[in-house]
Amino acid sequence: MSAAAVLVAVSALVVASWMRAAGTAISRIPRADALRDASDGISGAEQVAELLEEREAITPAVGLVASALLVIAAVVTMAVVVPGTSGGGALLIALAVGVTVLLLGDLLPRQLGRRWPRGIGYRSSDLLSVAVKLGGWAIELMPDAAEEDSDTGVGPTYGVDEDHERELIDSVLEFGETVVREVMTPRPDMVTVPIGADLDELVSTATREGYSRVPVTDNGDIVGLVIVKDLLPLLSHGERPSVAQMMRPVEFVPDSKLASALLAEMQESHAHQMVVVDEYGDVAGLVTIEDLLEELVGEIADESDEEEVFITPLGNGTWVIDARLPVEDLADAAGVELPNEDWDTVGGLVLGLAERVPEEGERFKYETLTLTVTRMQGRRVSEVEVSVGQIAEAG
Repeated sequence: MSAAAVLVAVSALVVASWMRAAGTAISRIPRADALRDASDGISGAEQVAELLEEREAITPAVGLVASALLVIAAVVTMAVVVPGTSGGGALLIALAVGVTVLLLGDLLPRQLGRRWPRGIGYRSSDLLSVAVKLGGWAIELMPDAAEEDSDTGVGPTYGVDEDHERELIDSVLEFGETVVREVMTPRPDMVTVPIGADLDELVSTATREGYSRVPVTDNGDIVGLVIVKDLLPLLSHGERPSVAQMMRPVEFVPDSKLASALLAEMQESHAHQMVVVDEYGDVAGLVTIEDLLEELVGEIADESDEEEVFITPLGNGTWVIDARLPVEDLADAAGVELPNEDWDTVGGLVLGLAERVPEEGERFKYETLTLTVTRMQGRRVSEVEVSVGQIAEAG
């Protein structure tokens, strides 16, 4: 009986110590780091990231289970050792058991958890999952965190806006594989002024479009860039320079360059805008530092920007789509798999299916989708009506 009791006491102490170390370790792991480690294939990281979705539940749950195990270890030890011992000896034994339990079951494990949070946390992911489930009811015994926050005026340190954090991490991971061609403004959508334009035309274009930088063209080629703020000191002195006199040199970048590399380059050179060229040296579009940042953090708008609508639902599984919409966004909206290796936009998808320049009203099918060209701008697809499912089959 004594041997079994000792085994129970030691086992309870070991598991409690491990659990305390793991609980301390996971509390020091940012969920963003766990998501990144999971994407790198580190064992246990994904499970830890899932637990950290409800970080506030971990500490009370793990603490409850660990404390219960320590109590079991202490009680069983005392039940084995104390009987037959005098009062003074029993007191010393109880004190020794208490110090041992405190040291081995709490203080030392916490230090280990603080020192090696990831190693211990990831290796203990299964144990932590069990502890959180067993001790989950402890949360009900605690005051509502939201009520405490409203009383104190202080928000929680962790667990805030986890969905946004996940989206940001996903954006960072995807950004590493994004090329400039996927984020640029295509050539037909660029706002430019000819090199022979007068000052009034330049000011009118910049005012109408709301741009502070306007590329300058000469025979269809981009030859320079006008920064509108350069005009202000000249106009204040009554000067009226020509566009050719005002333009600055323009920088070019290949459309195959990684967006992450370009962002670092633009930060270093203090460039805000570059012209994108294709493999033949022809102008393919324009990219700004704002375009790159929006790939990371989402749409950036100021008080003068008007929101662009790329998807207009018509109901019954039908949408009107701006042809500039990325193929993957259409795939998400329609709930279908679409290849995006060959086509970046819905307009490119239609051109790929048609294998020629389509006409307004032409209809094309891909899997369960029916794509109808509703508007063309010259040789460019501008708007497409997309239907999915039974509607597509009926078409």
